[in-house]
Amino acid sequence: QVQLVESGGGLVQAGGTLRLSCAASERTFSTYAVGWFRQAPGKEREFVAATNWNADTTSYADSVKGRFTISRDNAKNTVYLQMNNLKPEDTAVYFCATKLSATGWGGRTTLENYDYWGQGTQVTVSS
Repeated sequence: QVQLVESGGGLVQAGGTLRLSCAASERTFSTYAVGWFRQAPGKEREFVAATNWNADTTSYADSVKGRFTISRDNAKNTVYLQMNNLKPEDTAVYFCATKLSATGWGGRTTLENYDYWGQGTQVTVSS
């Protein structure tokens, strides 16, 4: 069982930056792919970004490409989401998830494919 804890959310003005962290309880986390998803009020949870186990392969939603960067520090059991040039439409609860047991990397954009989830952290971008 892997426990995930997100942090780093907050209130920021449009154009600002935030860095989210996803810290894991188990060392095996360093061998798993990790995804970031977000859910805005009244909307479905959507894929934002993902990294493979050593961050040499990453993937982004078109809406955040060029603005967000996913990275990881396996020595710290932590994955990060650097968010630059934030827009009001980025306002959402952000969740990290890990371990694609059934599908591997090919299932990275589908939330049902992840085994473990954090509780989320709120990001609010004001205009």
